[in-house]
This record gives sequence, structure tokens and C-alpha cells, in this order.
Amino acid sequence: MAILAIANPTYKPSMRIISAITNAFPAAITTTFNHNYVTGTVVRLFVPAGYGMLEAHELFGPITVTGDTTFTVKIDTTNFGVYITPSGFPDNAQYAQVVPIGEINSILTAATENALPY
Repeated sequence: MAILAIANPTYKPSMRIISAITNAFPAAITTTFNHNYVTGTVVRLFVPAGYGMLEAHELFGPITVTGDTTFTVKIDTTNFGVYITPSGFPDNAQYAQVVPIGEINSILTAATENALPY
């Protein structure tokens, strides 16, 4: 019997904290450290209260990597509120984050690596 897929794959790309989102189309996003994403990854944004751009909360789209900590996402944030990083934000509060949820299926490069040894 042929094995066509790894039985317990772990999707490698990880959540990253967002430090900036532009009001543009496509929206440019900056993370607090190297994201290690690849162009074609589909991400979801989580923008909690206190960060301004609440309209972007739970929106998702494919990205184009533009740098180690930057990428654009096919979301039109032109008319959204301005993204801000709250000052004096408590350590136990949720930060704005970007979470990979998949890939454009014609590339499938990030999803084929296992992050954990089995």
C-alpha cells in the first residue's frame, strides 16, 4: 500500500504579532519579527479592540511577501479605521495577530514541511 500523505502533518507557518497595517489595497502588514511566510499563504487577521482597525478583524486573504517582516494581503483597508498599537497595553491582553490558515493550492510549499519530529 502506498503512502500518499503524512499521517499527522503539522502546518509549519506560525502566528505572528502585527505591529502595523496600512490603509491601502492591498494592505501592507508588518510583523514584530521574521514571519517566515511564503507568497501564496492565506492568512487571517485578528485585530482586537484597542488597535483601531476593527473592520479588519477576522478578514483573510492570500499574501505576497515583500520582506522578512512585511507582506501585503489582498484586503482593501483603504476606508478602515487607522491601525494603532495601544500604549500601556496589559501583558495578559490579546495582541493583534496574523495566523496562516492555508495556501493557494497550486503552490503547496509551506504545508508540506513537518515542524515536529514523529
